[in-house]
Amino acid sequence: MLFIKKFVFNPFYENTYLVWDKKTKEGMIVDPGCYTEDEKTELKDYIVENKITVKYLVLTHCHLDHILGCKFVKEQLSPLFLTPVKDQFLLDEASIQAELFQIKIEDVPKPDLSLDENSILQLGKSQPIIFHTPGHTPGEYSLLFEEEKFCITGDVLFKESIGRTDLWGGDMKALLNSIKTKLLVLDDEIRIYPGHGDESTIGEERRNNPFLKDLSAEGQA
Repeated sequence: MLFIKKFVFNPFYENTYLVWDKKTKEGMIVDPGCYTEDEKTELKDYIVENKITVKYLVLTHCHLDHILGCKFVKEQLSPLFLTPVKDQFLLDEASIQAELFQIKIEDVPKPDLSLDENSILQLGKSQPIIFHTPGHTPGEYSLLFEEEKFCITGDVLFKESIGRTDLWGGDMKALLNSIKTKLLVLDDEIRIYPGHGDESTIGEERRNNPFLKDLSAEGQA
């Protein structure tokens, strides 16, 4: 059985997720946005209090708000660090991203491995199915925990919205195709955990998301 905990961090109100197995206490952190010292302490204290061993640090994509805590997590918890290879240019330009938003960022560590659809991330007896869902960035991935019926969608699909495509590497056509072919094909009851905002379900987004009306109609044709 897996648990998932959401933390809302940094000036962009980014959702950082901690997923862990109840029995083994093996966990992963997805998109560490912790920026202030208080935010870093909040994340680490929760992990220590719940006796979680963080095996993996995973980035769905590499925009600034999702990578601010990478150095802290890597240095403090020593997880295996996985990032999308097609987003490496964003990591390389992390300081430029930060300058544009007038905030500071610590140097992002070098990834241990590339994240791709063949990556195996084992938490107890569970492991996510990893989908390449580009469009918000070229390399973005979503993580589906099929048995537990939830999916971490990064900045691809939100509650009643979709990812923006006016930042580095954005492509609206690719984004809509990712949502149509990788996410809307999932069961309605799959709960989505996006990179910002509230949780939802695939069914709720199929019915209510104004950006997906045409896609849903195509799927029913």
